[in-house]
Amino acid sequence: MKAILALIFWSVLVPAFGQSLLPVFLKGTWKVNNAEIYEHWDQLNDKTLKGFSYRIKNGQINVTEYLNLTQSKDRIVYTATVVNQNLGKPVSFTMKEKEGAFIFENLKHDFPKQINYRKLSDIEIEVRISDLKQKEYAFNMRKLSSNTQQDTATSNSNYDALLAEKLGGDAYGMKKYILVILKTGANTTTDKTFINESFRGHLQNINRLVEQGKLIVAGPLGKNTNNYRGIFILNNINTLDEAKEILQTDPAVKAGLLDIELFNWYGSAALPEYLPASDKIWKQKP
Repeated sequence: MKAILALIFWSVLVPAFGQSLLPVFLKGTWKVNNAEIYEHWDQLNDKTLKGFSYRIKNGQINVTEYLNLTQSKDRIVYTATVVNQNLGKPVSFTMKEKEGAFIFENLKHDFPKQINYRKLSDIEIEVRISDLKQKEYAFNMRKLSSNTQQDTATSNSNYDALLAEKLGGDAYGMKKYILVILKTGANTTTDKTFINESFRGHLQNINRLVEQGKLIVAGPLGKNTNNYRGIFILNNINTLDEAKEILQTDPAVKAGLLDIELFNWYGSAALPEYLPASDKIWKQKP
């Protein structure tokens, strides 16, 4: 990944003796000065903040990056997963403290290797992103007031805070999933017994992943020239590598009868809510 201009926002150093070292002041929406580039953060618990960067063009939100801040004891790691870069793999930066600033570093990454945050005021900071040589970017960001956020978003009178928390959605009711395209694999065996057993196991594995809450959509595709056979949407899976490992539990995938293509997908956090209804409308299982 050649450039992660990660939009992250820090102010003064969080007291080292508190139970949580996370910058909880990040909760809310921030905007890059003189650009329609935003970042939103939510606090999941005292050890985790999740966010995403996005641009607004013609009234449409385009998510560009998924962000994660986690604390383990006194160590904080900032992780960025940039859409359509680095094969969907996250890049992590470890925090180190210097006087008057927070610094995250990953010396093995091409760019950036270091991200430096300096507080200018209670609502504005300066961020410098550098390769520790000659390449550097700096930009200022301001936190949007609650009134500004209300002016730029539609208020929802139907909002259910408990349901939103249960489903893990962001402020827009959305979350990250993994989209799986199943296609014809390289195994061209004609052993019908083996094929039937593998696809019987394929269906059993689908049911198992649904019961585990890891699979929320599965279905075949019509005949096509791309040899695409079906789709999965995986839930509560953090990385594409984790998705690949989980899909190796599918006998048809493991045997090479099916191959997979994986994509990060951003969709409604309410998607799993259709599952209880789906179990009430079938008469016969395949």
